[in-house]
Amino acid sequence: MSPRIPKLYSPQKIPTVLQYDENFQQVILWGFDAVASEPIKRKKKVKSTQSRPIELFKLHLGMIPEEQKPALPSNITPERAITDYLREMGIIKEEVERRWPGIDFFKNVRLIVTIPAAEAAAVHCIKKLKEHGLKAGVDCGGGTIDLTVRKLLENNQLGEDTERSGDFCGATYVDKEFLKFLEDRVGKDAIKMLREKHYSQLSYMVQQFCDRVKTRFTGKESEFRKYNLDIEKTCPALKQYVSGSVRDELSDEEDWEIDIDFETVKSFFDPVINKILRLISVQLSKSMCSVMFLVGGFSESKYLQQRIKQNFPECKVAVPPHPMAAIARGAVEYGLDMDAIKSRVLKWTYGVAVYPIFQEGDPLSRKTSNGRIQKFRLMAKRGVQVEINQQFSTRQYPVEPNQTMILFRFYYTPRKSAQYCDESGMNKLGEFRVDLPDTHLGINRPVLLTLCFGSMEIIAIAKNETNGNVYQTAFELDL
Repeated sequence: MSPRIPKLYSPQKIPTVLQYDENFQQVILWGFDAVASEPIKRKKKVKSTQSRPIELFKLHLGMIPEEQKPALPSNITPERAITDYLREMGIIKEEVERRWPGIDFFKNVRLIVTIPAAEAAAVHCIKKLKEHGLKAGVDCGGGTIDLTVRKLLENNQLGEDTERSGDFCGATYVDKEFLKFLEDRVGKDAIKMLREKHYSQLSYMVQQFCDRVKTRFTGKESEFRKYNLDIEKTCPALKQYVSGSVRDELSDEEDWEIDIDFETVKSFFDPVINKILRLISVQLSKSMCSVMFLVGGFSESKYLQQRIKQNFPECKVAVPPHPMAAIARGAVEYGLDMDAIKSRVLKWTYGVAVYPIFQEGDPLSRKTSNGRIQKFRLMAKRGVQVEINQQFSTRQYPVEPNQTMILFRFYYTPRKSAQYCDESGMNKLGEFRVDLPDTHLGINRPVLLTLCFGSMEIIAIAKNETNGNVYQTAFELDL
């Protein structure tokens, strides 16, 4: 069944929201139906034993701080939530395959999930880039902002000029500022209880704010209409949790209504937009830009557009049609033409674990029983521009003369240099085994180890230079 689309949402993008039954055994609502419609006037009957909806679980895919990831029920993993969500997309799969016969739907879903948002947006904007000249783009999404500077090359290919950057300052953070304001007015405990006991009403209240205030806010006071939040009508359950003098004031003097004026709404936007402006400044300090494309849902904000134009008059600021869908469309377009991206700037430093002989000056606590030490051997450095399928190699040898195999372990880190594989920020990329016969040659059995950075994955290749045998495996490319 196709998800019902309320008027307050753009039909370009289905929200990543799921609602399970009380025991989290099956999905009962998803997408638009899972976000709260007006509590009292729900068109779809739902059992009272439903669980609280879970949202933004896709953020668990990224390398982001744990405190920024949305809390999930103990029995729902991010992998299960994503799998359940994709399962509910069956009708979309049918529509995609009807419109584009022969397309690999799930391959492109994977691209939508894994390709960098700013990169997908750049692919979508490639025709516009050609019209305007050189460089692109800011993805102003719901939870995060992603920035990249790219150059349009020959054959409509894109090259990345600077390392991508981003932060947690998307549109949902304006909603969080709105909720902070409400906490100041009605009390933190009241909002906490509302969130725990009546999540659908809290969600509906935020939706109403978005529809009537956030999406219409231009930053011009002459165009602003004061917003009257009627608690009894919009969020009646909140009343029971408000206490003390705040309750007396709201019930007696204000009749459970809160007026929100221009300066207050502006204060919701400004902390978020100021972060975005700082991120753009950093990118432009590294590479000049003639055209700036804004994509993602937040890019539709007239106030955000206005502030960016004011702060960066040297750039032409453009918002392509359907900016909310630009990332998904760009990912699909990239799936149809994997040659669109010519180069990337590495976001991580990559390397392999090695075991050299312990030397004077090495930490004594790291010395192994066989007189060696495990270290990180750099292979590809963060910030380096690499072309698609470019390779980085190092030559390795067995540690022991009678060794019959080597288990290569690969790691990546945000640091540009590292010594050890257990340093803070170090992540394991993967591992694979290479057989080493010919033990009569002792340690003189070189293995040429290579990392190849492809379109969507890293290929690790090991060539036994003694007998010519080649081994390889693929790792997910965390972009």
